[in-house]
Amino acid sequence: MSGELSEMAIKGIIRQVGVECAAQGQALSETLVAFMVKAVVLDPRNYFLMGQILTEKEMQDLIQLCVFRLLDTTNPSLSTIKMQVYFDMNYSNRAELLHEQQRVLEGKLAPVARDITDTCPCAQEDVETLYQKIVSYVLLCSGLGSPADAETVREVTAALQSVFSQTEMTTFISLSKKDKERQLRNFATLVTGIRLYNKECRKGGSSIDDLPTILNEAIPSATKTVDEGLNACHVLAHKYTALLESMQEDPHRYMQLSSFKLKEALFNVRQYEAFLCILLSDAVTSAQEVESLTIQFEAAMIQLRNTVQDKVSIDSKEVFPLFVELSKLWTSFQDEMLLLNFLTNMTNELQQFLEIQSQLFPEEVLTSLLEGVTVKSDEERIRETMGTRVNVSDFKNQEWLFPENMDNFDQLLIQYHHFCAHAIGVKGLTLPGNSAIGILKHKQKYYVFSSQEAAYTFAQDPDKFIQLNIEKAKEYPELIQLLELHHQFENLIPHAQVRNADIYLMKPTAKCDSGTQTDTHILPPTIVRSYEWNEWEMRRKAIKLANLRRKLTHAMQTDLSHMKRENCTQVYLPKEVSTQTKRDNSSNVPKPQIFLKGLRGESSLATHMVKVDLTRAVDET
Repeated sequence: MSGELSEMAIKGIIRQVGVECAAQGQALSETLVAFMVKAVVLDPRNYFLMGQILTEKEMQDLIQLCVFRLLDTTNPSLSTIKMQVYFDMNYSNRAELLHEQQRVLEGKLAPVARDITDTCPCAQEDVETLYQKIVSYVLLCSGLGSPADAETVREVTAALQSVFSQTEMTTFISLSKKDKERQLRNFATLVTGIRLYNKECRKGGSSIDDLPTILNEAIPSATKTVDEGLNACHVLAHKYTALLESMQEDPHRYMQLSSFKLKEALFNVRQYEAFLCILLSDAVTSAQEVESLTIQFEAAMIQLRNTVQDKVSIDSKEVFPLFVELSKLWTSFQDEMLLLNFLTNMTNELQQFLEIQSQLFPEEVLTSLLEGVTVKSDEERIRETMGTRVNVSDFKNQEWLFPENMDNFDQLLIQYHHFCAHAIGVKGLTLPGNSAIGILKHKQKYYVFSSQEAAYTFAQDPDKFIQLNIEKAKEYPELIQLLELHHQFENLIPHAQVRNADIYLMKPTAKCDSGTQTDTHILPPTIVRSYEWNEWEMRRKAIKLANLRRKLTHAMQTDLSHMKRENCTQVYLPKEVSTQTKRDNSSNVPKPQIFLKGLRGESSLATHMVKVDLTRAVDET
């Protein structure tokens, strides 16, 4: 098994590590195993290099080291990596999640729609069966009730008959497949709008949940849960940071706390905090969207109620668009409900990766360690440095930016997830950066710092400290995603080993393509219509002009044509021509006329028959 440590060899190691972990009762995903194998190879403390020739013993040492780290459930680093893999594999933004939900819904409805569009019944019984299938499709497409509920089915049938009766089935059957599919979608939209209006009028809709009310109650609750998780994360992060700073200031404290995995615990809390911030942002967006949808839905319902009122009949062109609008708004409510459930599930699932904190650092242990230590929050650290800023004149070759001098500061992509670029590699801490101190622009990238001293030190040799941060990320692989170092470790864990070659475990840093455009024609157009680019066309025109020079026009005048001109034309009249063929002759044969006398017999025994031939001669005819 010895050989060069190449991509192919790493794939074999990944399979072997997965087998050994499974043998010890830990069924781990191939993505997690692949990440850990490459993280171990990248760690300089393990002395493995890509392209290195490994002996059989070194290969086994690498496998055992990966297995040990994957089975070490007491290490917060493993929980952080598991959290990152889980979030990467399961999280989707609003657009992706709704697109996937639409794809799944269309996949479920496809067999039902195909059964309807491919059927061309002739018998009346089959036509009625097809109509019931349309009712089922409309009900499933709207998501308002179950096909097993008889009352709901009757309600949907009545709503469908108001826009599409069974007498129109013949016309529907004669449509093409695409037209049928379009009609089915229209039926579903209209029926949904009708049922929502009936629910508002209290004439049905008992199976329809009041989504606006549910969302207005559930979103604040979900937001509160995420806020509570964030507050707990902030408290732990501040305590861990204070302990790590005390270790660096006091050698005695370092000896006391070196056995605790404080850095790994800090990175675990910071990563959990980062993911909760993403979920909280989505929850806030959902709350704003629900508020806007509620206003639109109420306005549309009032407009529909004023349009319908108590009229016996109403023009479909006037009321159908309102039903469609109600249906679309309700579909948006359903989307927000789906997003809320997704965010709630993600929040609940992420909590399992923070359980190791209470196991390693119970409240009483953490309290005893913090005796005599001053704990500062991120906000307090930023407030302490608000009065200090970088003096731009001290740096001739460095570009510094400040928030008050930038219009698009919120869209600026700060490196290291807004953590201090100096403290990561030097201290191994994730201190919040204060943009008021100054934002350093180095090689088209932006860095913030936690203090003026850190900013000055980093600016003296940015490449040196950037490399220190990379080395720190090799020691602690969870920092790669936490600090958004994907561009530095693009080949860390390609999903080609798991899914395909184009998707990576770590999603790439978001980028923005920009462009400028000028007026197409600033000056008035000067198009020469007589211009010809074709040489042969120019030759043709030249020959034509040359021929005209040799042409003369003659004219004469007579007394008879004075002051007028007589025109006449002459044509040849059609010529009558006939031909003669041979003469047709015929002959007529006389008709034979023969009479017989005496065939009936007479009184005598002997019969005497007389034959008289009256046929005319041929020359007499």
